[in-house]
Amino acid sequence: MKGGEMNKPQCIRTTVCREYQRLLEDCQGALEIWDEYRAEVCESRLFGKEAGDELLRLQAKYARAYAVLQRHSRDCLLCQLVTRMEGSDSETNAKVLSDSSTMHV
Repeated sequence: MKGGEMNKPQCIRTTVCREYQRLLEDCQGALEIWDEYRAEVCESRLFGKEAGDELLRLQAKYARAYAVLQRHSRDCLLCQLVTRMEGSDSETNAKVLSDSSTMHV
């Protein structure tokens, strides 16, 4: 989600659940920091235990932030409601597509 792009379900979810929005921002921030440091290591050809350890630390920080976001999404009643609404939209769209493909002219 670079450049501030956000898909429709996440946009809806962040509007409904402030905690999800905060956790998503934490997750995105951790990913950006990890990506930037990884690029820096590649470009400058940094080697050694310190660079490797820092990459692992940043990767673990992102993994933790992502896990917390996923857990919240699964446990939060507001987020579950949005997920159900998304599911019903997907089912409706699939039914419309299915119905239109069975129509013969």
